[in-house]
Amino acid sequence: MKQSNELPIVGITMGDPVGIGPEVLVKALTDPQLYDVCKPLIIGDAHIIKQALSLLPVTPPIHIIEDPAQGHYQFRTLDIMDISHLDINAAALSGPTIETGTAMQDYIITGIDLALTNRISGLVTCPITKTAMKLAGSQFHGHTELLAHRTNAKEYAMMLTGDRLKVILVTIHIPLSQVSAHLTREGILKKIRLAHTALKERFNIKTPGIAVAGLNPHSGEDAMFGNEEQDIIAPAVRMAKMEGIMVDGPRPPDTVFYQAVKGKYDAVICMYHDQGLIPFKLIHFKDGVNTTLGLPIIRTSVDHGTAYDIAWKGIADPSSLIEAIRMAAFQAHNKKDLKKQI
Repeated sequence: MKQSNELPIVGITMGDPVGIGPEVLVKALTDPQLYDVCKPLIIGDAHIIKQALSLLPVTPPIHIIEDPAQGHYQFRTLDIMDISHLDINAAALSGPTIETGTAMQDYIITGIDLALTNRISGLVTCPITKTAMKLAGSQFHGHTELLAHRTNAKEYAMMLTGDRLKVILVTIHIPLSQVSAHLTREGILKKIRLAHTALKERFNIKTPGIAVAGLNPHSGEDAMFGNEEQDIIAPAVRMAKMEGIMVDGPRPPDTVFYQAVKGKYDAVICMYHDQGLIPFKLIHFKDGVNTTLGLPIIRTSVDHGTAYDIAWKGIADPSSLIEAIRMAAFQAHNKKDLKKQI
């Protein structure tokens, strides 16, 4: 176990106050093992956190601070930066409001700025919704766009990760009918590069093996079922190989995930959202973590939404958040070790 002063401070944004974020957050921090790997700091609203604590059998004290350096970071005490001061009963709301949406965005911005100034070593985000962002008047659709804008990141990607499978998406939230038109050689190559760098620097894999999934059945089977593999995906893979990246593809989508789970590949580059998310959630439905590649800061997130239908009922599962906190701490340790080597 590392000494307390060696542990990274991990900021955790509370997410949408109306959703399950506050509940899974206080539940996660009842796990004493988290305090062995990091110093968890809540970025949210003390009033809402107190309401969430009422769902637990034991209520730890809250320590409100203005700067991460002031935290106690001791198990059974919750350190929190009190950002929004909402005077509401979150359990009584059926959905987000302008006030809760604005507060939710303020938590994210605060966390990003703390990470950019090295006052925290990593950022973990609880779930939000596009509806709440829109109510708050945001120009962004979600976490990723806001993170990229605030950190000035030009190339970024979403990686869903667990201990058995890691997937990176080339396209994300677009209709399936538009996927082919959005695929480019350079776009796929950029995702391969991001995955390669992240696996080395954030996951401590010295020689990452990456698979690139095809788009069509049997990866097109010599263009019988589509020519995207020959015209777009295969050339991107060849360019990546010329850069020294250990990458294979395009691989048939119906077998590549099985091969990755069995250890042949460290990650799979997927052409569209459900191609990667269906196999990933089949294996890591409860403990999956979303991490953003290409940012100058470490950011992980839960792999689920606000779940308004079960919010504030005391039944939300904190497993994904616990793993997201662990992963942020893990990446922070690897980043620190990498800096020592340079």
